[in-house]
Amino acid sequence: MKRLLPDLAPWRSSRDFRRLWAQGLVAVFVGYMALVALPLQIKDLTDSPLAVGVMGAVELVPLVVFGLYGGALADAVDRRKVIMATEAAFGLLALVLLLNALLPEPLLWPLYVVAAGVSALAGLQRPAIDSLLARIVPHEQQTAASALNALRWQLGSVAGPALAGLVVAYAGHAAAYAVTAAGCVVTVLMCRGLSPAPAAHDADKPSLRGIAQGARYAWSRPVLLGTYAIDLAAMFFAFPNTIFPFLADELDAPWALGLMYAAGSVGSLVLGLTSGWTSRVRRHGLLVVAGATLWGAAIAAAGWFGNVWLVLLCLGVAGAGDMLSGLGRSTIWNQTIPEELRGRLAGIELISYGVGPQLGQVRAGTLAGWTGTRAAVWSGGLACVASVGLLCLALPKLLAYDAGTDEDALARKAQQAAAPA
Repeated sequence: MKRLLPDLAPWRSSRDFRRLWAQGLVAVFVGYMALVALPLQIKDLTDSPLAVGVMGAVELVPLVVFGLYGGALADAVDRRKVIMATEAAFGLLALVLLLNALLPEPLLWPLYVVAAGVSALAGLQRPAIDSLLARIVPHEQQTAASALNALRWQLGSVAGPALAGLVVAYAGHAAAYAVTAAGCVVTVLMCRGLSPAPAAHDADKPSLRGIAQGARYAWSRPVLLGTYAIDLAAMFFAFPNTIFPFLADELDAPWALGLMYAAGSVGSLVLGLTSGWTSRVRRHGLLVVAGATLWGAAIAAAGWFGNVWLVLLCLGVAGAGDMLSGLGRSTIWNQTIPEELRGRLAGIELISYGVGPQLGQVRAGTLAGWTGTRAAVWSGGLACVASVGLLCLALPKLLAYDAGTDEDALARKAQQAAAPA
């Protein structure tokens, strides 16, 4: 049992990791307040599915543009300051939503502006947070740290929406935005306790040239390229969340819609609570491939079965596979990328796991209109499995990755050992 429980070594060895983990947990919970309240308010104002769906398009471009810039920024300035500044900006945007919600007739356009602003801030912040992990956690504890971070997200994604739904239902949109703004104040104060994380003394200012340098490095590393490509393929072909309402109707189980959305998070949570064994894995490329294959196969099965309980079970298994693949990807990233490029590569990582689900929803919705809902689900799962196999043939170094022998991993380990405490 001890071998299955989450490895808490990063908690014991790094004070900054403990603070960042706790700050992130608070941020996840308060973030879900706005994440749930915002589309519900748009629905209440317009009664239009299209108006709610437009949010995805509004958020996509800022995420891509500011994600790339945020990666370059994380390599050029103190990452702690980036995290604090963006958390404060999140709070200001929550105040805008609160003031708008208190108007006798709330306006629609500020909701889209804030949605775009939140996406831009997330693009700026995530590379700073992701690149900080490789600095504050010892090299050999990166998998355990990734598992604990994923566990934090899964706890938030299961409990956060439920709590947010209750607040919106019983206290209204304004109350949810007020909780979000107050929570951002708390997260800023928690970030003040983090140690400074300054850039290298010879770091360049953020620029297109610097971003291109990071992209060239990623392109020259087949292992990294494989992690990005597999994640994009898995999300593009097998991310059917947008058509869950139609799937629930076809299964004559509209009551199960909420369970469908939660099933993947539950599966990920179960794997996170039994992730202790992953700390002893060195072949993290195998984790990436096995997890993505499991994800695709489980999604295919969810589209094939006609029993709603089997569908929910398959979605839970898919969530576990997604988390397993995510653990492998984040460990490879943190174990191999040089410190001076960590921010820019974190920006590219953000694009790889942020854009895939958006495009996947477009694919699923379009194909469902042509072939039917269940066919769109199971065919996407099979296409995911096939694409993962083809990518393994095209990039065999990903499967062969071993943290104990890989040149980039050994160089990064030496770099971290030589860095000042």
